[in-house]
Amino acid sequence: MRSSRRALRAPRAWASVALVSLAGFALGSPARADDPSDMQKWNEALDRGLISRPHTIAEFEIGAIVLPSAPISAGQKGGNVGPLQIGTGDATIQVGVHTLYRATPIWAIGATVLFAPDPTTDTGYGLGGQSGLSRSHSRDYFFVGAEGRFIPLHYRLFEGWLGIQAGGIIIADRFTTTNAGAYAAPVGYPQVNERTEGLSGGFQAGLSYSFSESFLVGFTLRANGWLLPSTPQCDALNDCATLSHSAIVYEGGFLFGYRLPL
Repeated sequence: MRSSRRALRAPRAWASVALVSLAGFALGSPARADDPSDMQKWNEALDRGLISRPHTIAEFEIGAIVLPSAPISAGQKGGNVGPLQIGTGDATIQVGVHTLYRATPIWAIGATVLFAPDPTTDTGYGLGGQSGLSRSHSRDYFFVGAEGRFIPLHYRLFEGWLGIQAGGIIIADRFTTTNAGAYAAPVGYPQVNERTEGLSGGFQAGLSYSFSESFLVGFTLRANGWLLPSTPQCDALNDCATLSHSAIVYEGGFLFGYRLPL
């Protein structure tokens, strides 16, 4: 009887030990792994690793440029950003590239190139006018310049920044005669560009999130002022550049970036 009782007690003892071990594992190790303080330390360590060393950043931007008080012509009020018509001035899709060198966690400098690949077009420009021709008019924008960013906001993998941007702007008013074969000597070429060159400068702000060691996404907003020649250029048909003196411009875009540590 004693041996049988010992045999029964042995499995119960082993079962108790196993239950205690499982309980200790369930209440111990995962709790340490899921401890908010440990997770915060892990995020802070990763955050410091991303921004503490010098690196370069290449960002691709896709967004829009808006000139709220500068329509491309009297017959085209508002700009086309994809299927949307925005405002009473001009607006269009804008794409570009930013290349930045970030020497410290709070400062970055670099260069920017932006252009509008699909400008708003007035397809009825010139109908019934002095020329009597079926014509269209659009306006392209091209910017190249430098920028600087101050990055005071760091929350784990989120960053917020303020900055300035300055450079040169080229505006191309494109006039196109659309009824082929109607060109005569006074009309000249079917397409004429009137180019306006000026200076651009302004302020910007943005927010970014680094979702890996190398890649980030973000959003940026800019407000710029353009300083342009006071006398617009004109062609033989008296089609003139439609921007002069100055203009206020607003821009916004989504950023997709790649980090390259040095």
